[in-house]
Amino acid sequence: MRSLSRWGFTAAMVGLMGSAIAHAQEPAAAAFGPGEQAQYRVKYLGMTAGTATVTVGAPMTQWGQSVWPIVALAKSDDIVGLYPVKSRYVTYWNAATQRITGSDLHSEENRKRRRQRIQLTPDSKGAKVVKQKESDPPRETNHELPDGALDMTGAAFSLRGQDLTVGRTYTYPVFTGSRLFTMSATVEARETLATQMGPRDAFRVRVHTEFGGNLESKRDLTAYFTTDARHVPLRMEAEFALGSIVVEMTDYKPGRAVAVARADD
Repeated sequence: MRSLSRWGFTAAMVGLMGSAIAHAQEPAAAAFGPGEQAQYRVKYLGMTAGTATVTVGAPMTQWGQSVWPIVALAKSDDIVGLYPVKSRYVTYWNAATQRITGSDLHSEENRKRRRQRIQLTPDSKGAKVVKQKESDPPRETNHELPDGALDMTGAAFSLRGQDLTVGRTYTYPVFTGSRLFTMSATVEARETLATQMGPRDAFRVRVHTEFGGNLESKRDLTAYFTTDARHVPLRMEAEFALGSIVVEMTDYKPGRAVAVARADD
């Protein structure tokens, strides 16, 4: 069940960032926008273990930048028989630069609380990480990062804006707050996926990650995204060291359409 506390930055899956040297491009319709909300059911070892909701919030200012907060809430079911888990993970997404400015995690596992804040430098080449458990004093560390580093949620939402093509592989630097790795996502096929909302045309994407500990993968993750312009994550299947996990969408509400003037290399 520890996976649920980290689902805020693993359930959405993969993506890509632009360069720090920017010039304005023509406005483009974003794949998502403020007000979008997706609800998911989380299964652990074949049993319903909890729920998760991912919402794109209203524009706000964070660390001097205009961002959309992408809020992931996860909660375990009381009937599972394992200790309860609640988590709130917020990624701060800069739609103009297609970068993240950082993130905030607040989680409660077995009634023990912890928090983590990641603040990236404007060029995304460095990060300040503050971690705190219960009543312990906060611990601060600084990290050097490759250009355009993402967290998992930022990566997933960035991928949604790509022109997904069967046979193409996308690679991205991902930073979790303690671990940095290169993640790859390969669009393997287009198929029809059965969902609670009925059949949906979907891209099947194989995702390679390098998590450690209980989240070390026994095989690559499999993710499904809708084939329409929104590329909404429909389902994720994973075999972690702690067991198999399936995350599947149960409800979806689109956000408002937004034209974004992107700044890319």
